[in-house]
Amino acid sequence: MEAISVIGFAIALFIFFIFKLLITPSKPKKNQLPEPWRIPIIGHMHHLIGTIPHRGVTELARKYGPLMHLQLGEVSTIVVSSPRWAKEILTTHDITFADRPETLTGEIVGYHNTDIVFAPYGEYWRQLRKICTLELLNTKKVKSFQTLRNEECWSTVNEIKALGSGKPIDLSKCISKLIARIISRATFGKGIKEERVFTETVREAIELTGGFDDIADIFPSKKFLHHLSGKRAKLTKIQKKLDKVIDNIISNHSGSRSSSSRECLLDVLLRHKDEAELPLTSDNVKAVIFDMFAAGTDTSSVVIEWAISELIRCPRVMKELQAKLREAVKGKERIEEEDIQDLINYEVTPPLPLLMPRECREPCEINGYNIANKTKLLVNVFGINRDPEYWKDPESFIPERFENSPINIMGSEYEYLPFGGGRRMCPGASMGLANVELPLANLLYYFDWKLPNGTSHDELDMTELFGAVAQRKTKLVLVPMFQDIMDGSGLGSNKNPATWELPSRIDNWLICCYYFDWKLPNDSKGEDLDMVEVFGASVQRKNELHMVLEPYRFSQN
Repeated sequence: MEAISVIGFAIALFIFFIFKLLITPSKPKKNQLPEPWRIPIIGHMHHLIGTIPHRGVTELARKYGPLMHLQLGEVSTIVVSSPRWAKEILTTHDITFADRPETLTGEIVGYHNTDIVFAPYGEYWRQLRKICTLELLNTKKVKSFQTLRNEECWSTVNEIKALGSGKPIDLSKCISKLIARIISRATFGKGIKEERVFTETVREAIELTGGFDDIADIFPSKKFLHHLSGKRAKLTKIQKKLDKVIDNIISNHSGSRSSSSRECLLDVLLRHKDEAELPLTSDNVKAVIFDMFAAGTDTSSVVIEWAISELIRCPRVMKELQAKLREAVKGKERIEEEDIQDLINYEVTPPLPLLMPRECREPCEINGYNIANKTKLLVNVFGINRDPEYWKDPESFIPERFENSPINIMGSEYEYLPFGGGRRMCPGASMGLANVELPLANLLYYFDWKLPNGTSHDELDMTELFGAVAQRKTKLVLVPMFQDIMDGSGLGSNKNPATWELPSRIDNWLICCYYFDWKLPNDSKGEDLDMVEVFGASVQRKNELHMVLEPYRFSQN
């Protein structure tokens, strides 16, 4: 069946190409942006074959300029690859490019484009964004989720400890589960039974939103190709699974209407179903919930993965950051968000190499070039982050470049842009930062990390996969070495093992036995230990017991 489907698709595509060649008249070029050479029907798509698209686009931009034109099938597209032109278009021409192109993902999974990401520019989108910025994702609401972030991070730390120090773990999976739990509790007020199915289904939808590798995206007006390519069927199946899970969650949701500070995100959305200013339908609510997971899970988790990957490849920076963290937290059992303010200000990989595409709402002129209505806009964040005019040695991981620098993560000068810019900037920036900083701090504070099997740090595979979110091609598998840090005195350091007077410091001997290796000081042998007791109501040792302790390495079992 699969072979027949592929053959049928190929025949249909061939017939369409011949039909297009016969009836499509040539158009005169006038004030056209620089572009590579093209061929009929597919335009410039052949330049991207065999490349990771955001890298292919960046290479083309180096040849044809930071403001260039690409014809992607039937979709006329301008690509912006420099901070200068990003700022120009996302400020001066922001309203002109405030629309979204119609996509199958928005139509099917976005409930007819009624979510925040895919909704066309207009009154509905403005009101929905207002709800998001003022109620769903404002600083106060994000801060109200601090306790659940702390709890989930601590739970993950203990899960990793339970796996055993010195044993390789799939850190990608651990991070993904952690972020999914945080988003679930923030959105629904609690974890959900279908969490794994739900997050995996959302991820399937994201993987179909890349925009370069499917004929439905490059020939959006040819509806029959959407069916032949199989994309419509895949998205419809995904939408049905998501719809069933969200329906079950909403029907079982008790709500928390007593205080706005105690509301989860679903409570806020359900409250607006009854309000006159913007009454939301059930499908509208489900569309926004999809956005919360699609925009909040993979984005945060891949940022953490790439950050740790870069730190693994740069051990000096890893040690410096861990030292700063451990000094700032001062040996507390649990990290609080207040402990790490301004510490996690390091160079991270923006999760979206190409911002979600925009669409021109009306004809306009940019730098003397005529831009037609319905032209697609791609902001190449990957290329902007590698612009040598703004970044010294842009291909290298140099987090010190952000120290004492006016550059900030919000990209005021459009040189960074992890959250986009202009009217369509991500409204969940505060939530995204909080969901990255605390988990990353916990993973670096409690554990030292290394590659398994003695692999050198410079051998770590840093290849990415293309999609709406740039994920690692291979899972990040690392070996955690547990660092037991209880106070600022150096307890738990292998370099400076502490000698303790046990009766005055230890209350629970089981904890001591579990977490530490013990030996006598000054290289004394076990048989040399004085075992003389003192008689009394309780039999005590005559001499106090002094021991040298080191964190227990579970791999020695």
